[in-house]
Amino acid sequence: MADQTILQRIFNDAGFSDFRWIDPSEIVVAQWVRMKCRFGCNEYGRNASCPPNTPDVDECRKFFHEFRLGVLFHIPMRLEDPEQRHDWSREVNRALLEVERQAFISGYHKAFLLFMDSCTLCRECAGSRDHCRNRKLARPSPEGMGVDVFATVAKFGYPLAVLPDYEQEMNRYAFLMIE
Repeated sequence: MADQTILQRIFNDAGFSDFRWIDPSEIVVAQWVRMKCRFGCNEYGRNASCPPNTPDVDECRKFFHEFRLGVLFHIPMRLEDPEQRHDWSREVNRALLEVERQAFISGYHKAFLLFMDSCTLCRECAGSRDHCRNRKLARPSPEGMGVDVFATVAKFGYPLAVLPDYEQEMNRYAFLMIE
């Protein structure tokens, strides 16, 4: 069983204090999410950590059922300049990677992160896992793993709405699978 005190200290030290402990089997995985990726996202086929470079939906569903404990991080932000969102996402995702690393070296060998946004570790993505320049660090987004983020975060009492523009406060979510 996970020592949640140690993990909570890791999260808080990294600046992530708004989170919920979750049972990963409660994560809603749906085919419609993959269709939205395929027919509505510019990253589809261009990002090494986005579909079609991620497992199929059934494999993603099985993945979540291999864990007993996970964490849902809530990351709200309002940006003065909407163009800052990519740099902000990159910084947050790097900090989340450090949380994953700290959990791993604390004895949680299954620790696996889902970024709060598309992988933006590189300013220009190689476009495929074979050519990825950060294969050890690149992670998929929840949506890239078929997660219905709207239904999942609602289960845990968090807000999420489609925003008409980037000037409003965003509610972003990342997931850390632990054991």
